[in-house]
Amino acid sequence: MAVIVPALSAQAPSPTKNPSPEVLKLVIRGVRNVNKHDLELSVATQASRCRSFLLEPFCLFSKSPILVEKHYLDHNDLRLDVLRMRVYYWRAGYREATVDTAVTPSGQGVAVTFDVHEGEPTIVAALRIDYDTTLITVKQRNKLAILKVGKPLNLLTLDTMRVGFQGLMWDRGYADAIVDTALSVNDSTRRAAVAMRVFPNWPTTVGNIVVLGNQKVATQTILNMLLLRPGRPYIRNDQLESQRTLYTSSLFRLASILPPTGDSVKRIEIQVVEAPLHDARIGGGGDNVNFGRLEASYSAHNLLGGARRLDITGSVGNLFANYVANHGPFKDSLQNIFGTPALFRQPTWAGSIDFSQPAFMRRPENQAGFGIFAHRRAEPAIFIDRGYGATATFTRQLTARAPASLTYRYEVTRVEAGDVYFCVNYGVCDTTTIQTLRGHQNLSPLTLSAFIDRSDQAFTPTKGYVARFDIDHASRYTLSDYRYNRATMNAAAYWHPSLRPEVVATHLRLGIVRAMTSSAGDTVLHPRTRFYAGGSMSVRGYGENQLGPRVLTISADTLRAATVITPRAGGGNDTIPACPATTPITQCNPNLGLSNGKFLPRPTGGTSVIEGSVELRVPLMRHLDGAVFVDGAIVGNGVLQGFQDLKSITDFAHGTSAITPGAGIRYNSPVGPIRVDLGYNPTLIENLPVITNTVVDGKQKLIALETERAYSYGKNTFLSRLVLHLSIGQAY
Repeated sequence: MAVIVPALSAQAPSPTKNPSPEVLKLVIRGVRNVNKHDLELSVATQASRCRSFLLEPFCLFSKSPILVEKHYLDHNDLRLDVLRMRVYYWRAGYREATVDTAVTPSGQGVAVTFDVHEGEPTIVAALRIDYDTTLITVKQRNKLAILKVGKPLNLLTLDTMRVGFQGLMWDRGYADAIVDTALSVNDSTRRAAVAMRVFPNWPTTVGNIVVLGNQKVATQTILNMLLLRPGRPYIRNDQLESQRTLYTSSLFRLASILPPTGDSVKRIEIQVVEAPLHDARIGGGGDNVNFGRLEASYSAHNLLGGARRLDITGSVGNLFANYVANHGPFKDSLQNIFGTPALFRQPTWAGSIDFSQPAFMRRPENQAGFGIFAHRRAEPAIFIDRGYGATATFTRQLTARAPASLTYRYEVTRVEAGDVYFCVNYGVCDTTTIQTLRGHQNLSPLTLSAFIDRSDQAFTPTKGYVARFDIDHASRYTLSDYRYNRATMNAAAYWHPSLRPEVVATHLRLGIVRAMTSSAGDTVLHPRTRFYAGGSMSVRGYGENQLGPRVLTISADTLRAATVITPRAGGGNDTIPACPATTPITQCNPNLGLSNGKFLPRPTGGTSVIEGSVELRVPLMRHLDGAVFVDGAIVGNGVLQGFQDLKSITDFAHGTSAITPGAGIRYNSPVGPIRVDLGYNPTLIENLPVITNTVVDGKQKLIALETERAYSYGKNTFLSRLVLHLSIGQAY
């Protein structure tokens, strides 16, 4: 936390009106034991800088005040900056710190240098905390005692510790608890003794609650949304969650719970400023996988009173796909073979109507909702998923920022994909059965979900963790034709090293799905329940969904047309078929006479996934961060030990693993970090099974070749191994 002494502005409107020289460079030297970034924020003297990262190229050629935020030397501020730094160090425990300054010419302005001599810190030699052991456990005491014996006497840390104990007592229902601190400092020995005493005082309860400022939203509706209830203990978490509920309801622009009055019985006043009860939005965007996208939404935030909410949303995607695919950054992963219609470039869409009732059964912890939906979604080069249905959800807030939900979703779904998809994933290669699988089926899981958020920020957390757990069950009892059990876990944790601006972020995803016998007597999985890896939110050394079980597809005509050159006995060379008509097509060698461009890789999805990432995020300049990362995953679907173990084409879907490093930059915009990542794929060549088509008894059928293809994604160069990802928001 920065300590800032109030200062006069060091900035002037223009160089012609300010006789002071411009500060072109600011240097702070000698900082070792405090956060240098916070120390820089505590001083008024600043160097001129470009107003925005986006303007940096223009700032190289022009120093116009329109582009450059200019700062000028103010000697009064410079003298006060020395005092500000010394106060900062004094509070950090370095009471003997001194600061020297130097102003030297630099180009058309000056360079300002602060030389810091930190000196020896004042050390905490003894720490005593007196508290009521019936209210605070030893474990809680140790967790809150962040000022440590043997460490510098940091007054900000001491104050944070005092507030922590006070907050804990408030959570116990002792909102009027007092925490006193006392210091004894020996300047000659640089040693300090710290004493803290926690006085619980009396238990506090909630008294009368008064709501001010509401006009359209009924007072009782607001009271029903609060965890604070007359007669209950007055505790901090209830107040924080009550205020958070009021904000997230979208009913209010401002919702403040004022400091309570009274002793043991607290009178609560809530001040609100109402927001519009209806809103409509429209927006759009695009990326190099889903092309153009338009979205629209309408919300009624107090439908029929009681804070009931109605949301109507719609979206259209794959716009302009036929025009931009295979041009520039838009990769063409939407090819089809074996007569499959080119469905992946057609528009995708989704629409839904959702109704929610907060404070369900007059309990603020509960929320109920139901909705109807329809969609046409696409996983590039994998499948088209059509569906319509309804959902019903019950959510209960278990604790602060930790809801749990039980959801039933009834959906009539239809999968559109090439024959190869059904042949590889389901082991069904005859046309009649594939047409049955393409028909309408019920996908109706019952899902139990739990979520917890203990991070410090929404867009770019620096510490804490978030985690989500989901368990799905679909069977005849849930009226589902696809029957399975599925469990997933997604978690991310963040660390902010002491005295450093860097953030270490980690991510872990675990998942497993197991099919049960379906209504048709088969054990099949809907493609949406399978696991895929690779992409901007996954393993960034791969394209979308390109890490995991995959096969290569090639037509029989292309396979038979391949040729190889062999030396002639009498001299010269002969060109002969690599796979002559006399050779059974399953025995054709796909490594002979064929370039990689003749094959199309198809993700097939796995039944289990283990995925992990570690990322170091480093501030580079204002609004711009850099990152280095390592991503890895294992997507499994059973491992083929040898060709003799082949029982169906499904056995070709090998478990696949990869570890890919990379680096990127993030521009911190108002809508979240705009992210550009380059992943590096070290395994450019991969052995993949090959599927082709043939005619059996007058019908088209897909079959597997006995030999795998050594497939590479490009030339064996550094640039060929790089994968570019553009997106908004952190990867996790």
